Amino acid sequence: MNTAPSSKVRVWDPLVRVFHWGLVAAFATAWLTADELQPVHEVAGYTVAGLVAFRLVWGLVGSRYARFAQFLKGPGETLAYLGDMTRGRERRYLGHNPAGAAMIVALLVTLSGTAFTGWLMEDEARLAMLPSMPAIVAPAWADDDGDEREYGARGEIEGPLKEVHETLANLMLLLAALHVGGVVLASFRHHENLARAMVTGDKRGPGPADIA
Repeated sequence: MNTAPSSKVRVWDPLVRVFHWGLVAAFATAWLTADELQPVHEVAGYTVAGLVAFRLVWGLVGSRYARFAQFLKGPGETLAYLGDMTRGRERRYLGHNPAGAAMIVALLVTLSGTAFTGWLMEDEARLAMLPSMPAIVAPAWADDDGDEREYGARGEIEGPLKEVHETLANLMLLLAALHVGGVVLASFRHHENLARAMVTGDKRGPGPADIA
């Protein structure tokens, strides 16, 4: 690995950095306020949805390293990079590496699904747009007297939908943990603080073996 010092270069533009840390704050707020502070939870969810929408647009028209065309790779190249990682010989990318790019796609898809299912549950009219959903849990429960009451039409949709929403939110936590782990590993392997780079926007300039 090339670790020779070189001049810094601007990689992450201000909007990418605001998106990144804004998304961290919005998702954390949504997670912590779920079932406790519903109005705050909803605002945080709309914020997440807005940030994801912005990132999709910025991925098409933004600065060089923000564009999907710059960092998205095919399955073969991504798997080859992961193989190199296991052997400790992956090359340094100035922008997102192939594994990081795949993680970005997974995060955006999961966040979109989480926000969309949350939006659907906010209004009964929105639930009516959905076809009948297969029950994920038994569509009945016992009341205080031991009698069973069945879901109404809304409950038959909202119950399974809520489980999908919560499953996606839990998946986000797993993906976020993997993302942080990948950032820590890449920071260690390439001798640079990637979290700090997402604050300042600057990274060490490319060396002879790096991919810019």
